[in-house]
Amino acid sequence: MEEIQSIFDDATNYSNIIVEYVMEYGLKVIFAVLVLIVGLWIIKMITNGLRKAMDKRNFDPSLSPFLLMLLGIALKVMLGISVVGMVGIEVTSFIAVLGAAGLAVGLALQGTLQNFAGGVVILLLKPFKVGEVIDAKGYLGTVKEIQIFYTIVNTFDKKTVYIPNGSLANSDMTNLSQEDTRRNAWTFGIAYGDDYDKAKEVLKRLIDEDERILKDPEPFIALESLGDSSVNIVVRAWSKAADLWPVHFDMNEKVYKTFAKEGLNIPFPQMDVHLHKED
Repeated sequence: MEEIQSIFDDATNYSNIIVEYVMEYGLKVIFAVLVLIVGLWIIKMITNGLRKAMDKRNFDPSLSPFLLMLLGIALKVMLGISVVGMVGIEVTSFIAVLGAAGLAVGLALQGTLQNFAGGVVILLLKPFKVGEVIDAKGYLGTVKEIQIFYTIVNTFDKKTVYIPNGSLANSDMTNLSQEDTRRNAWTFGIAYGDDYDKAKEVLKRLIDEDERILKDPEPFIALESLGDSSVNIVVRAWSKAADLWPVHFDMNEKVYKTFAKEGLNIPFPQMDVHLHKED
């Protein structure tokens, strides 16, 4: 009977302890859960409101998702720390644990963090934007999306390339869309003995006939060099950036056809071999 009474007393004591903990922490936990739910709802409302405001003001589409993501993470971390404090856990110790965990994760993900830092640099300094054409890391194409870790580029042969932001932010990159005008450069060769002045006149006429070629800056035509088998004439002309390649290819075709009609020869490398018969 004494053993039964002892077990009953122990159970009663445990029950009292549990009741005390429930009375002491139960309301705190319930209140903390309610604060967590309401806080997450408020954070969602804030980020959605900012997203709509950015869309109305035509905010940079490459920067707004990044800023909203950072804001959401910061608000959720602050909310989590507040909820933990409400339950009764020491916030200082909790922050120390988070810091140590963050350091360990950072050491394990150095490459990923480098891409993250590169994404921050690209989104803040804006060396290029979504929709612009860039030449970077051996790829030429249109920027489809700038994510926090990768930049997505669609090449002109319909390939989707994911370029890590870490290497992209720390290497050479050419933006082909920032300037409104671009310069084309050609080198056309004529045979030795052909009329240089006539060739220059033909080239000037072809340039004047193309309305896509700008008059200012003025096109430039000059004798560039005397090659091994040709007299090389350099032509430089400006056009709108969107017309750069159409003008380039059309001019090549026009020169090839017109030179033939005008009696101007486009030479090709050749070698004369003389055989001498010895007695």
